[in-house]
Amino acid sequence: MKFSLLITTVFGNQQKVHYYCSQLHNQIKVMITNEIILWIILSIYLISWFIQQIHYSFIFLRFVRRAQPTQPTSAVVPVSVVICARNEAENLEKYLPMILEQDYPNYEVIVVNDCSDDETEDVLKRFKEKYPHLRTTFLKEQEKFWHGKKLALTVGIKAARHEWLLLTDADCAPSSNEWIKTMAQHFTDDKAIVLGYGGYLEYPGFLNRIIRYETAFIALQYFSYALSGMPYMGVGRNMAYRKSLFFAHKGFASHAKLDSGDDDLFVNEAATSTNVAVEWSNKAHTYTEPKKTFTDWVEQKKRHLTTFTRYRKLHKFMLGTEVISRVLFYASFLFLLANKFYIEVVLILFGVRLIHQLVVMLTLLKRLQEKRLVVWTVFFDIILPFINFYIYLLNKIRPYKRWR
Repeated sequence: MKFSLLITTVFGNQQKVHYYCSQLHNQIKVMITNEIILWIILSIYLISWFIQQIHYSFIFLRFVRRAQPTQPTSAVVPVSVVICARNEAENLEKYLPMILEQDYPNYEVIVVNDCSDDETEDVLKRFKEKYPHLRTTFLKEQEKFWHGKKLALTVGIKAARHEWLLLTDADCAPSSNEWIKTMAQHFTDDKAIVLGYGGYLEYPGFLNRIIRYETAFIALQYFSYALSGMPYMGVGRNMAYRKSLFFAHKGFASHAKLDSGDDDLFVNEAATSTNVAVEWSNKAHTYTEPKKTFTDWVEQKKRHLTTFTRYRKLHKFMLGTEVISRVLFYASFLFLLANKFYIEVVLILFGVRLIHQLVVMLTLLKRLQEKRLVVWTVFFDIILPFINFYIYLLNKIRPYKRWR
């Protein structure tokens, strides 16, 4: 008896043979396809884990291992504090005395009144009578010529009498009366830029937590990259640099048409692997009011996110691979966990990254005095890339409003 007849006898007829063979073939094909997909996802998981480890174990860990250096200078370095103010009468009334009453023997404060139509000028006149080291200048509104913060800042820098410039905003408060002194300990011959921490005040609520967490994480990035010889940004709320460095790079000329970038783009252009110092001690922080609504925060971030494309290629690559690998890491982890594929390996690698992440974030948040945020670490780590991507797309559709 032929084999086909035997099969037909067993299964009843030849059509059933073809049906079962076809089903078996499809099942094997699906199994092989699923196996290939799982191996691809596992490969993505391993690669993204490795990239994350590069950041946490080699770049971010530099911040953890580095004790805040103290470099007392042999002489008091004269400092010019430069502040731009547009309709900031209330904030100047509240915060300017904290800057004018710093424990530092040789400094001036220059406030640029940028086309204010509130009581800013009256407040400044009153403070000038009390504080002789306060100097002011102003800009007038011109109907045919719009200008942003960069012009006001340039005017203030030109008016500065001293080589070292310490920058902050009118709505910022220093964390102590030793803010200038602590930042100035880095004003040495071999440094041209000092990066400080500009945080946000703590209030109840989810939005406040995510704003403070993201601000701290961004500080972790620019501190760690600077310590790794790759400085790429700073924040205008708390930063210092030499006046000669500003003019050597023609100020903000290379990005004058952008409303943002007076801080990060200038640092990205002027910083080198050796001319930047970092200062994160709690005596040298500045704090400002955070946005109170999600809409206002989105508008603020829309402006901030416009400068990333102007960064150097290396910085864009490093920052981009960190956030992309983070998204892929969590996505592939959940997929592999759901399919129970090499579950022991997957969980061990996740645990290793989590331990490194918590060590870094605990150190960061403690040093920056950011309280009640550690428990949110994993959640914010997951959702922030998606929020930023949403805001990036939103910026393409409805660009941010100019700083007026």
